Amino acid sequence: MPFRNILIVDDHIEIIQLMTDFLEMENYKVYSAKNAEEAEILLRQMTIDCIILDIMLPGTDGFTLCKRIRKESEVPILFLSANHQTDADKIRGLMLGADDYIVKTASPSEIVARVKAVERRIAIHSRKAIDVQRVLSIDQLKLNLDTRSVRVGQQAVELTTIEFDLLYYFMENEGIVLTYEQIIDRIWNDDVTGFHNVRVHVAKLREKIAPFDTIPKIKTIRSVGYQLYKGMRG
Repeated sequence: MPFRNILIVDDHIEIIQLMTDFLEMENYKVYSAKNAEEAEILLRQMTIDCIILDIMLPGTDGFTLCKRIRKESEVPILFLSANHQTDADKIRGLMLGADDYIVKTASPSEIVARVKAVERRIAIHSRKAIDVQRVLSIDQLKLNLDTRSVRVGQQAVELTTIEFDLLYYFMENEGIVLTYEQIIDRIWNDDVTGFHNVRVHVAKLREKIAPFDTIPKIKTIRSVGYQLYKGMRG
């Protein structure tokens, strides 16, 4: 389903107004909140398809709000940050489940492009899921496309949308080396996602499946990409 409702969470009215103008020109319905509390009220009241979330909010910060949202929802989140944010901040945001990370100096048109890139990625995966095998199994690892769930034996493994899509792509291509470029094209389907984003999301996926010794491991192929490989640790 295409995005309809976008929530901007930022305490700077001029930024909200500028982004709203550009997003509305693309026929999105835009809502806004000045802090985490207002955002959570809106999220309970209506269906939001995408969130543009400032990190430096008054009171509860964007990182904390993202963690709260991820406990209940996989709605796409794009972090909006000031220039002085560090690489560590970016890694933290991605590890918390953000779909993208944008600096505030980015033009409104670039932010719209990032929103559309996430929208395309989700739409493409939804279409592909119609005609593909519904359940993939490798040893005790089972991935169900109908329920978008993953189990190892009888134990459920909770994954974000991107982690699920990564695991599905790796399982489809067990034993094959997948390059960074191939992974970006398949999972993000844009020309703005960098290798760093891939590494962060793969690291998080590895962390979640690491406790299980009876399933294939994700092996790093230095300077190339990754490979799902039986008996190998990444």
